[in-house]
Amino acid sequence: MTLSPRYLRMKLADAGLLPTTKVARVASYVLAVDVLLFALQKVGGWLKLSFADSLGGWVSFLSFVAIVLFLVLAFRWVKAKMLWRLRNRLIVTYVFIGVIPVVLLVALAVGSFYLFAGQFATFIVTTGLNSELVSLESANSAIAQQVAAQMKHGRGGLEAFQDVREEDKIWADRQICVWLGKKVVLNSTPAGDNSAPPVLTPHLGNSFRGIVRDHEVLYLRAVQRVPVGGDTMTVLSSEPFNQRMLQELAANLGEISLYTTGLNLHKVERGQGKNAVSDDGSGMSISLSKPEGDYVLDTGQKELRPTYTAGTVPPPAAPVDPQVPFGTTVSVVDWDTGDKLKPAAIGVQTRVSRIYQRLFAALGDFAPAVEFGLLFVAISFGVIEMVALIIGASLTRTVTGTVAQLYDATTHINRGDFSHRIPVKSNDQVAALANSFNSMTASLEKLIEEQKEKQKLENELVIAQEVQAQLFPRHILQLESLEVHGFCRPASTVSGDYYDFLTLDSDRMILAVGDISGKGISAALLMATIHSAVRAYSLQDIPALREPMAVGVASGSAMMVASRLHNLDVSPSALLSLLNHQLYESTPSEKYATLFLGIYNGTERQLTYTNGGHLPPIVMSEDGSIRRLDCGGTVVGLFDHVTYEESSVQLRKGELFLAYSDGVTEPENDFGEFGEHRLIELLRENREQPLAHISEIVTAAVDDWIGANKQPDDVTLVLARAR
Repeated sequence: MTLSPRYLRMKLADAGLLPTTKVARVASYVLAVDVLLFALQKVGGWLKLSFADSLGGWVSFLSFVAIVLFLVLAFRWVKAKMLWRLRNRLIVTYVFIGVIPVVLLVALAVGSFYLFAGQFATFIVTTGLNSELVSLESANSAIAQQVAAQMKHGRGGLEAFQDVREEDKIWADRQICVWLGKKVVLNSTPAGDNSAPPVLTPHLGNSFRGIVRDHEVLYLRAVQRVPVGGDTMTVLSSEPFNQRMLQELAANLGEISLYTTGLNLHKVERGQGKNAVSDDGSGMSISLSKPEGDYVLDTGQKELRPTYTAGTVPPPAAPVDPQVPFGTTVSVVDWDTGDKLKPAAIGVQTRVSRIYQRLFAALGDFAPAVEFGLLFVAISFGVIEMVALIIGASLTRTVTGTVAQLYDATTHINRGDFSHRIPVKSNDQVAALANSFNSMTASLEKLIEEQKEKQKLENELVIAQEVQAQLFPRHILQLESLEVHGFCRPASTVSGDYYDFLTLDSDRMILAVGDISGKGISAALLMATIHSAVRAYSLQDIPALREPMAVGVASGSAMMVASRLHNLDVSPSALLSLLNHQLYESTPSEKYATLFLGIYNGTERQLTYTNGGHLPPIVMSEDGSIRRLDCGGTVVGLFDHVTYEESSVQLRKGELFLAYSDGVTEPENDFGEFGEHRLIELLRENREQPLAHISEIVTAAVDDWIGANKQPDDVTLVLARAR
């Protein structure tokens, strides 16, 4: 057996071996093109073809695109597999709502704590430097005032300074210089240091304090100018920023490293990129924004090396005592030019315990209480998170368990097991959903049973319809002098209307038209009863049925009456009286029927009739005039001992006879009933048409009158034409 390509594609698609989505198809095409170009590249390389090298870029690009597309497909597949179950969906939802925010908050807290700890560590160092600068500036003020006072009294200022140096040991490494105008009057250096006084530069102003770079060496300097006797005295205090100062700053903190060189600050001119001014592009650069403009800070080299390092990283004071490395830069002023384009960097490595000691040292005995409070808050948050996790898992299990039960119940319903019920063990909305499902399945089970009963009843109605169809005349033997036609269309499955043509001999025919009260099976059964009774009574030799005709021969002998009974006509009134008695005795009191009975005699062209409460039939002459056949009595089966009058009418050649039920004249629309007048006009306009065609015209007019509404009652027509 040969397999068609379409069949193979269907089988591969069912097995999941063919791409079904747009992304999958694009990914497959890209991969196929990539593999093809890769093969061409390899073959071209082996054959040393010129185009082989140019394919490398395309192969790399298509490989990247294919990898991205297949990663998207893998993500979709994992998502479809993992999130198909509601339990997994709720878990993922809980992770995004409850876990990830907590993780982010913890990460934010840890990051903030790290930044705070690092900033605080560098703050301690920079605060120490600022304190040293403030000390230099304060000392300058004191020295300037003392020297100015001594000089005003005619004494030198050296003795005043020697007193200050002897009283405060921190001046051991400081250099003190005093100028009166441009003349150096004092240059006090540390022991063993014969350095010349620094050169005074114009950018200093009347007061200066900061870290300076003088001949590539960092100093802490403070300068102050005061007027003395019409001249200006300048006092300068300078202290080297070296290993000894770092050691003092690192005391009880950790390891401190000073990077005096390697950092460059470049101002970015307008129209230039911020990285365009880097020295060699090999180092790291950082963009900075300052009030005076944009700057770029770069290392100018791949690795910074510390100039001085002091102190050591303290050992951990507890099992959880992480190390905190952090760095900062300090502004350094070039002593000669006043520029700040070569800052220094300070790196601090310490531990959380040391930062904690320095931070809470001022709290004294209150520090343990703060520590206990923070620990209590952390434990409380942890307990709350655990309780939330347990409650979330419990609620998730409740919801997913109910959904799993609902899914299992739907599989039972899909198999046709409507007796399955979901066990309900709680009193919440989920339980209400389970109860609703149980109620729905019970209703479905009941509905299925009712549907089966309805189907069974419909089948029985179909059988009843088939049986009833056999009761209506199927093959009518037309008389030589009378053409007849009958039509009945039920409003529902079976009809409560009745008509019949019963041929007695070649010249005589019984015409019967009736309407049973009510609708449905009961009316159909009563219709079948009347049908059977009319046929049975009409075909039997029952003297009572000939009573009006037999009275005229009653004076004869019994032999004479008996011999002539068979040739006498059946009396419609006697037949209707007998039917009335039978229906009265055999049916409920609310059941009755209207019935028109007529016997046509072709020899005399005479119709003898009686009407038991039915709508009066119409006889229309060739000139369009009408006669109504209304002789008779009340309805059949409602009262006992009822007599019916009968009458005769002559049917001349070409005259039309029409009997109908109320289903023809009583249908309504917005303009009212169809009405007898409209029926007569239709009959008058089409009286020359065949009887079957007249019947079609009338029923079509009734349908048009009803429109889209349902047919309210059975439609029955009996037509006859004398010929």
